[in-house]
Amino acid sequence: MTGFTLPALFDSSSGMNMPIFILLVVVYFGITFALAWYGYRKTKTDSDFMVAGRKTHPLIMAISYGATFISTSAIIGFGGVAAAYGMSLLWLAFLNILVGIVIAFLVFGPRMRKMGHQLQASTFPEFIGKRFESRGLQSWIGLFIAVLMPLYAASVLIGSSRFLETTFGVPYETALIVFTIVVAVYVIIGGLLSVLYTDAFQGAVMFLGMFFLLIITYVKLGGVTEAHTALANMAPLVPASLQSIGHQGWTMMPVFGSQLWWTVISSLILGVGIGIIAQPQLAVRFMTVKDNKTLKRAVLAGGPFIFMMAGVAYIVGALSNVYFFNETGKVALEAAGGNVDSNMPAYINSAMPDIFIMVFLLSLLSAAMSTAASQIHTMGTSVGYDLIRNGLFKGNSSKTILFTRIGMVLTVIASVILAFELPPGIIARATSVFMGICTSALLPMYAGGLFWKKMTKKGACASFFTGLIVSGFWYVFVHASEAVPFGICQLLFGQPTLLAGTWTLVDPILIATPLAIVAAIAVSLKTRPPAEKFVEEIFSEKEDAKASS
Repeated sequence: MTGFTLPALFDSSSGMNMPIFILLVVVYFGITFALAWYGYRKTKTDSDFMVAGRKTHPLIMAISYGATFISTSAIIGFGGVAAAYGMSLLWLAFLNILVGIVIAFLVFGPRMRKMGHQLQASTFPEFIGKRFESRGLQSWIGLFIAVLMPLYAASVLIGSSRFLETTFGVPYETALIVFTIVVAVYVIIGGLLSVLYTDAFQGAVMFLGMFFLLIITYVKLGGVTEAHTALANMAPLVPASLQSIGHQGWTMMPVFGSQLWWTVISSLILGVGIGIIAQPQLAVRFMTVKDNKTLKRAVLAGGPFIFMMAGVAYIVGALSNVYFFNETGKVALEAAGGNVDSNMPAYINSAMPDIFIMVFLLSLLSAAMSTAASQIHTMGTSVGYDLIRNGLFKGNSSKTILFTRIGMVLTVIASVILAFELPPGIIARATSVFMGICTSALLPMYAGGLFWKKMTKKGACASFFTGLIVSGFWYVFVHASEAVPFGICQLLFGQPTLLAGTWTLVDPILIATPLAIVAAIAVSLKTRPPAEKFVEEIFSEKEDAKASS
């Protein structure tokens, strides 16, 4: 999750003690590179480089998982959206924890870990390919990631670079190149072990920043009860433009069936809340631990971490309305000049003490770096391992790490080019589109492969391509948020969208995912099932018993 336009959080007149801040930055990068070097020194085998040796500590795995998912948009972008739409976004935090942590770690995780170990899979595409005995499907999934994830990665690079540009006053181009090189170097050299160790440290910085943000906010507003009561009483102050689309107040859900209701429910809560479980860079984390007990223990760290990252951002974003109204007589959206992306930086710059601003800047940097590092690793393994080694060379090569590093370099270059070329305002849209397509194209096939013995190769292929094609069609020709800016429908048919009314508000995930599920079931039931011996072997519980002993 990423995407924001960040005004300067401090300037020469703010009283910010720059020498202290520079010292904090130096210490931060010193620790980051020390952990990356430690990961590099512990990387001895292909397994270490690809899946961290399959013996990651539960706390490190859980925080790395959360830090990979939560980037600057959850804190800045979605916090600003909460300032406009209100506490309804807490349902997104609820789904992030329920689906992204509880269901992912306790339901999907154990199966993924066990099957991944038995199949000796090192990447998400390889897991899918081996589960359905299809090297071609592995290559297709690898190509899917290689083509689409650079768009997602570019959005992270853009957001991170804009943050560095406005904070330190360096040119955007310089910030983009420097940030990319810094992250790429330790990922390319150290592999997943370096990513996990640096993620854990960066996640700790993020947790610290968000914890103090919540505490200071409630202190500023007179306490928990007082703050929420004041926000509820501000319902009549909702801007007319938001009232007209269904906004009823910052502590209430939008009017059922309204334009805002569809935006909040389908695109934000369901699109992002469910999308977390189908992210390849997150699913592969389950193959980095040694047993299922580790995953169960990881829930205890992952749940609170996600709440502190996402939940706090949504709470503070909504409560910033109270602060701005008390200080300026305006609600947050008006005080931020109508730009939701500017709300959280404006609030922090105005309400928080200087020492907190320093910590929060490092929290944002941590959020950006942790996500970018995992993206680079996932893209590189998809190109170098799944496409080149196992696709082009059909697995007949021992140069796994070399090919993976080449893949990382190629996809980093592609991401940087996109970051230079993409138009303004593309960040949040690129993120939501990537997560939506992943859900529709990958989740039915992924879930079927884990839990349904009769899921066939042809069923998996039908599900994947149905989700991918229907999602793409809906984004380009129906869903107004993307179809109108794309302009392809207008060019071909002389109208902004093929359908009208409520259909233009329905997120593709609600159309493409059910169709992909139907395709998976229908085709699997009509085609020859996989060999019974193979299925029984990968669904066997023997490996779990052995591991637990």
